[in-house]
Amino acid sequence: MEIQTLNPATPRQRQRIEAFLKRNGLRFDDMHYYAAVTDDDGEMIAGGGLKGNVIKCVAVDDAHKGEAIANTLISHLIAHANEEGHSNVKLFTKPKNRQLFESLSFRLLAEAPEAVLMETGIGGINNTVEALKRIREESEKYKEYNKECKEDSKECKENSEECKKEEKTNLNITTPQHLNPSTPQPLTTTTPLRGVVVMNCNPFTLGHRYLIEQAAKQVERLFVMVVREDCSLFAYAERKAMVEQGVAHLENVTVIDGSEYAISQATFPTYFLKRLDDAADTQMLLDLDLFRRHIAPALGATVRFVGTEPTDRLTRRYNQLMHEVLADVRETARLEKEGNAVSASRVRKAMEQGDMSTIRQLVPPTTLPYIIAHLATQALQAELDTTPKPGLVDKDNNGAHRDMDYALMQRSIDTLHPYFVKLALLGCADALPTHTSIRDIGIEAEKAMLSATNGVNTHKGALFSMGLAVVAAAHEERKIAANEEQILKERNGGEDVLVSLQTTIKALAASFPDTNGTHGSKAKLLSKGTTAIKGALDNAREGYEMLFAEWLPFYIERRKEHDAYTPHKTLLRIMCDLDDTNVIYRTDLATAEEVKQEARALLDSFSEAALKDMDKRYTARNISPGGAADMLSLTIFIGSIQT
Repeated sequence: MEIQTLNPATPRQRQRIEAFLKRNGLRFDDMHYYAAVTDDDGEMIAGGGLKGNVIKCVAVDDAHKGEAIANTLISHLIAHANEEGHSNVKLFTKPKNRQLFESLSFRLLAEAPEAVLMETGIGGINNTVEALKRIREESEKYKEYNKECKEDSKECKENSEECKKEEKTNLNITTPQHLNPSTPQPLTTTTPLRGVVVMNCNPFTLGHRYLIEQAAKQVERLFVMVVREDCSLFAYAERKAMVEQGVAHLENVTVIDGSEYAISQATFPTYFLKRLDDAADTQMLLDLDLFRRHIAPALGATVRFVGTEPTDRLTRRYNQLMHEVLADVRETARLEKEGNAVSASRVRKAMEQGDMSTIRQLVPPTTLPYIIAHLATQALQAELDTTPKPGLVDKDNNGAHRDMDYALMQRSIDTLHPYFVKLALLGCADALPTHTSIRDIGIEAEKAMLSATNGVNTHKGALFSMGLAVVAAAHEERKIAANEEQILKERNGGEDVLVSLQTTIKALAASFPDTNGTHGSKAKLLSKGTTAIKGALDNAREGYEMLFAEWLPFYIERRKEHDAYTPHKTLLRIMCDLDDTNVIYRTDLATAEEVKQEARALLDSFSEAALKDMDKRYTARNISPGGAADMLSLTIFIGSIQT
């Protein structure tokens, strides 16, 4: 016998794995590695796979059971997982195999009628439990400290009505007592209650905040656990930060880290596929048993809070099983706006449609900077994905760039995203941020970009223009959030919103000094005495006049018409007007003027074939309208936040 490595991503090898599993009453599951034990004739007699640190799809042919093949196979899989950096390994198996794997040093984590979840190795659930216990202890210390502070405060000593109201809001303990969960009733016991909410928050909405607020009224301490997996539009760090900022007004709420033991790919993969099938119930029951056995006791929690689920079948079934498995589950009716439940999916849909007015109605102000940053990143992505483009990197080719390709540009965008988040948070303040504070984040972002691209300047121009716009947009949203009714009353629809945004961009750009050494500054030197060329800073100081007056209306009109070539045509429209310093730097003034004329002619008689021909010619002539590409990204971004 020998162990062969099979690659589940290879169609022929996957078929071999599937046939073996089917023969043994199992089905194929998501794996990145599979080890097959073969006999002297090369026939597979046993096998097992890995997905991260989880062992899956282990089977031994009936004719070879009792030959200790499983021991050899599992040892091999554990060793391979260790080589990949996993000190702790998990295993799904049938309940009848529990004793076998306990003999191989696996410990039981959770069980369900159709499966058990076990683990072996260093750390694991014990580390998670200890960390949760420390969080509980810290929350109790904070409660005592907070109580002492209130007793010492002058307001509380005077028993002012204001303090009484605050204490009632934050500290009273209530429970639904089998009535409407959204209408808490007074407790008849002095036993302190602790509760848990587990949520993904992609992104954090008013619905999430409402559920937490209702739950917080019913317990002395509420722990909010954010799903840790990075399988969402918003990264885990962003989602957790949104929750923390969104519930900062609730003194008895503690936001805690998620783990691989609560709604994770390791324990509940179906959740991330949104697939309700015969395996889903087993995974849900294992996840709930993990919570019941380990997480809830570590936090001292006896109540689990959930929101009602009107649309998603998988989540609705999870809620049903939760009521069956856990002793105290309290379900709160979803918050509604205009007759529809407030949901993260509605927010994401509004983001796709560039419907900021709807987004404002669905999320707290603390979430808006994260949405603005994502819209900026999506705009850069939309420009990169626009294919074909003349002389620029796209999905088809590298254009006139020998040092860039699509993968490098993609890596650059991913690297810049966290800095757009920082800039949006910076802009979300009562006063405009200083030039120094914006510059410092910009320098960090540029260093990170160059590190990710091995020194290639992929998005320096876009970082400047988009960075200013992100700060300005976040600042405008801050003003609206502070006094929404009055501001929207004073502003006459979308036009005044755009005027205010443009004014803010001008104010930010005015604080930036003239630049030296950039492509724009060099292009301006080349044109000295012949024509007045405007660089990126000049255009920003003018508030991108052409963008707001010409390019944005053009882009919006094409979108309304559902034109499949909206970004291509908008790029050409920008090329008609823009003094593209990137073109001038790479060629000369005469070529830059020629580019404008060709763009106008192609726009008048547009075809994809003609655009591809322009791409070939510009690539051969080293022409790259990179400035126009930056302005396309900016146009898409401003269109997404203001239309």
